Parts: sequence; structure tokens; C-alpha cells
Amino acid sequence: MPIIRHEISIHAPIQVCFDLARTVEVHEGKTLLTKQIAIEGITFGLMERGDFVTWETTHLGMKQKLTSQVIEMVKPYRFTDAMVRGAFHSFTHTHEFI
Repeated sequence: MPIIRHEISIHAPIQVCFDLARTVEVHEGKTLLTKQIAIEGITFGLMERGDFVTWETTHLGMKQKLTSQVIEMVKPYRFTDAMVRGAFHSFTHTHEFI
């Protein structure tokens, strides 16, 4: 499985970054090209371990519904979400904060 690594340096407290990264409204606001919106599951607020969210989005010119679940959380250092339904069903995304 390919691994894509993306790093960014943010000068803010770790808890602030951790909470923003799991806030549904932040994910909606950052995807102007894909017009991503949460339509089922957790549709606002902070995602927690076990939560599901279904996004309606446009990828590769096609409107899609993608559902992911937060499968791991170690506050405020890491959380992992995995695609459980949709075109990217094998996609696992780990967010790490140091």
C-alpha cells in the first residue's frame, strides 16, 4: 500500500491543532474545490473515537459519498480515520501532532 506523508508546522498549542483537525466544520471549509459537506453521522463538532461521518464530495469530476470512521484516538497526539464505504474504501489516514 502506498504511503503519503504530509508535514506542516503550525505555531499553536498542540490541543488547538488536535481539536481543529477533528472538527467537521473545518473539513467542510477547507475543501472549496470538492465542495465537501458532512451529510450523515457526525455532521458538526468534534469527531471522537468510534464516530462515523459520511461526506458528500466531488472527486475526479464525480459526485460521491464517502464514509469514514475514527478508529483510534490518543488525545492530543494522534487519531486515525479509515474509509468504510466509498471509492477509497482502503484509505487509512493517521493525523499525528508533536
